[in-house]
Amino acid sequence: MKLSGESLAGPKGYGIDPDAAASVAGKLRSLMVEGVQAAVVIGAGNLWRGHSAPEMDRSTADHMGMLATVMNALALQDALERLSLTVRVHTAIDMRAVAEPYIRRRAIHQMEKGYIVLLGAGTGNPFFTTDTAAALRAMELGADVLIKATKVDGVYSADPRLDPAAVRITHLSYRQALALELGVMDLTAITMCHENRMPIMVVDLWSDGSLGAAVRGETVGTLVNHVDGDLGALLHQRREGMS
Repeated sequence: MKLSGESLAGPKGYGIDPDAAASVAGKLRSLMVEGVQAAVVIGAGNLWRGHSAPEMDRSTADHMGMLATVMNALALQDALERLSLTVRVHTAIDMRAVAEPYIRRRAIHQMEKGYIVLLGAGTGNPFFTTDTAAALRAMELGADVLIKATKVDGVYSADPRLDPAAVRITHLSYRQALALELGVMDLTAITMCHENRMPIMVVDLWSDGSLGAAVRGETVGTLVNHVDGDLGALLHQRREGMS
């Protein structure tokens, strides 16, 4: 699963809100009730966005973002442990005093034991997003599906907050997502999923039961896989907008 850092921000929109962390932890606990094995990559948009400081060296800014994801992972670990769940934090950058270094086989073993594995520090490299980190880890850990848990209930033809005529798309292919630039995930992440046929599900984290429905294979949010979806309504809308 890919979680945005903003999910921990609470009403202020920045920082780490303990109540928001507790709410996210409750969502993950409901997922574990389904009997799944879960690994979570978390972003850092609530604390730091490297691209918002263009005057900084990009590598430096990205490494600051990686450290911020570890802070978020530790906050979420604390919230999950308060719910009596067993959690391990792995980091792509070695910081053994606070978390385990990411080791693929160890993470798989912990997931098989029913632990929630939180994956911090992205890929450990600058110039890669946490979307790409989530795609990479999904492939490495042999996941059945990559869930992108957001604050909207799927992928839309336009921003539904700005365009009341925006249409939710229930299914599309990697090729369509890339060609139409729908912003499902960044291009590197989608390309990796395409090459490895890793299904992506975009769901609303805050909608009750959405995560459980996703792992049960029910129709929820937006599914992205290798099969082309019917985008007739979207294409019609775009043509109308151009005319």
